[in-house]
Amino acid sequence: MLKMSAAVVLLGCAAMASAQRLHPPGLGERPGESSIAVDINSAGQVAGIIEEEDGRQRAVLWDKRLIELGTLGGDSAYTRGINAAGDVVGTAQDSDGHWRAFVRRDGLAMRDLGTLGGGSSYGMGINRSGQAVGYADTSDGYFRAFATNGDGPLTDLGTLGGKISYAAGINSHGDIVGTAALADGYRRAFLYRPGAGMTNLGTLGGRSSSATAISDNGIVVGASETADRRWHAFMHDGAKMIDLGALIGYGSSFATAVNAAGHVVGSVRIGDERRAFVYRDGKMTVHPGGYGLYLVNSINAEELVIGAKYSAKRFEAATMRSSQPAVTTHGGRDLLTVGAVVITAAFGIVLYRRRYRGIALRAESPPGNMRPRQKIT
Repeated sequence: MLKMSAAVVLLGCAAMASAQRLHPPGLGERPGESSIAVDINSAGQVAGIIEEEDGRQRAVLWDKRLIELGTLGGDSAYTRGINAAGDVVGTAQDSDGHWRAFVRRDGLAMRDLGTLGGGSSYGMGINRSGQAVGYADTSDGYFRAFATNGDGPLTDLGTLGGKISYAAGINSHGDIVGTAALADGYRRAFLYRPGAGMTNLGTLGGRSSSATAISDNGIVVGASETADRRWHAFMHDGAKMIDLGALIGYGSSFATAVNAAGHVVGSVRIGDERRAFVYRDGKMTVHPGGYGLYLVNSINAEELVIGAKYSAKRFEAATMRSSQPAVTTHGGRDLLTVGAVVITAAFGIVLYRRRYRGIALRAESPPGNMRPRQKIT
């Protein structure tokens, strides 16, 4: 994953001791706006999202100051990743209102990556050499996973026998992970290697699974249905799928990112409560609601977990140390909020719905039932 400049982090958040804050607080948004940190590189550049009070989203870059990345002619845009060179991948509206995947090279204008013959595309990940992945409409109206060098045409990565696929992440070797449909319509986590094609990574005994990220040493993470129809976070070590949700022991869990050391981060849902988890060095740590990040988007090489906390009915970009011990609480449920139930930006993968429009940050569901909306609160 990506490294973090220590100068970017302001330690000692008064409201939530375990959540370190970006400096300045959030991403430099105005009062009443919300922010989410999506990814960060070794220079301390942060790719993020700011949402205005009217719901309009803006793709932004924090590089010692707030930089607005603009759109492709429409009203809204959001980021999904940043590489070591400062190149940002994401999705923006064009003048016709279509969502289009973009890459914005450091210091240059946003570039529309095109589609696979349809009207829309979505940028999901970028590696250090500038290769980007995501998914795009085909001429027959189905989404397909794509890869591109960031300047050339999109390459259709195919499926696992069905009609739909979504790419979510790419490592420095060009290995790609995501979700693809089988011939029977169920969807599975896949690993795509150049020259070898797409491999089904299986499940934890259930019908469906979804991969969200891959490290440079080939560790894949995501979520899978279990035999009893629950969703559990998993890591795949190249030989088998390991059930991280079983180590948590309760709730529904979803892994969103992994770094080069094999440290995995994600979220646990228990009713309306959202908890952050970190799996590192064979040990699982779960942070009670209100004491860790509410949105968990990434983890970098310096072991900073990146996302957002939630307070005063809005999100604020934040980080926390992956080594942070869990806070011991006494009595009651430590609800961060009731009624603002959120899907992280890392889970931009649709398992049961064919269409994706923006970021689902209201309606919570397993990754197979996402109904993305353009709202943060």
